[in-house]
Amino acid sequence: MNARENLPASSRQLMTELQSTGLRLVDPHAGVSSRRGGAGPSDHKAVTVDGVTIMVPVHTSTAWESPFVAAQPDEYGHSALMRNAIPIASISFPKAPRFYAMQTLDGVPYSHIATLHGADVLATTVLQTCIRYESRRKSCKFCAIGQSLAAGRTIARKTPEQLAEVARMAVLLDGVKHMVLTTGTPPTPDRGAQILCEGAFAIKAAVDLPIQAQCEPPDDDRWFERMKASGIDTLGMHLEAVTPAVRERIMPGKASVPVARYMEAFEAAVAVFGRAQVSTYILAGLGDSAQAIVDTARELIAIGVYPFVVPFVPISGTPLEDHPAPSPEFMRAVLAPIGRMLADAGMRSTDIKAGCGKCGACSSLSSYEV
Repeated sequence: MNARENLPASSRQLMTELQSTGLRLVDPHAGVSSRRGGAGPSDHKAVTVDGVTIMVPVHTSTAWESPFVAAQPDEYGHSALMRNAIPIASISFPKAPRFYAMQTLDGVPYSHIATLHGADVLATTVLQTCIRYESRRKSCKFCAIGQSLAAGRTIARKTPEQLAEVARMAVLLDGVKHMVLTTGTPPTPDRGAQILCEGAFAIKAAVDLPIQAQCEPPDDDRWFERMKASGIDTLGMHLEAVTPAVRERIMPGKASVPVARYMEAFEAAVAVFGRAQVSTYILAGLGDSAQAIVDTARELIAIGVYPFVVPFVPISGTPLEDHPAPSPEFMRAVLAPIGRMLADAGMRSTDIKAGCGKCGACSSLSSYEV
């Protein structure tokens, strides 16, 4: 049983509300630096509630109007969480990792190669460019993969040697427990699987660290065997939206790969990686109904895929920066039934070897697995 499963209902509800409405900070420099732009949980900050670290939006238009405010932290990093000026809980901010102070042998800051997500997860975008993002007509409207690159906070391509060096030091200095390798989609039929294999092979040669790789479904399912053989432990292939109309409106390029192809790829990947070791990201709040998300999750769970459902976060500088985040009520209507289905299927987040579902910081889903 994980810490989230022991959470009282009030804490679970608070986490869901924080991730939907965001948080205002009296001291924006407390703990690990918040991330603006880029791939993954951008415009978020890691916050610990009742011993559980979650990613909470702090730089979004929703967060600027949030009723939640974090007071100035004390010398131990603890802060009073206030709602409408009334203290309601004590929270804390994980400290900045020590590996951030280092640079690679070729002079690149470690923080430009990989970043800390949650409390103990190392994450990187191996290829910080994408054929979808480079076309306004095809780009995913929620995506900010190019922002951190344009701002000089990362590099376009992380080499296997750089990834291995940073991963090893993150484990030694900061006790990182698992790693996520994601990628923008290159103009090749493998959809990025090749560069993920190269990175994973180098990392596993340097340090014993469970790895999740994330990419679009490759054209050839034989890539799943190759990814497993390279040292990748779990695989993420992200739907983001589940109904065709929403997919075509929000991510016109990626929607060219239909949901049916994802389902075929999921089945092939589960045969290689095993049940619960294949996952997909679903962004609640883009326009899919709660029922559509729950129905798709039921289908995914039957296949053996973990549906990691997270609240959509409108990132500044994207076409959806003013799109509203989903309400806490909408998220509970989605997460509660999916959490029960996962528990009934024996596919809890604690069973996942590596990756977003195991970390769980971007969603309170795992706290509903009861």
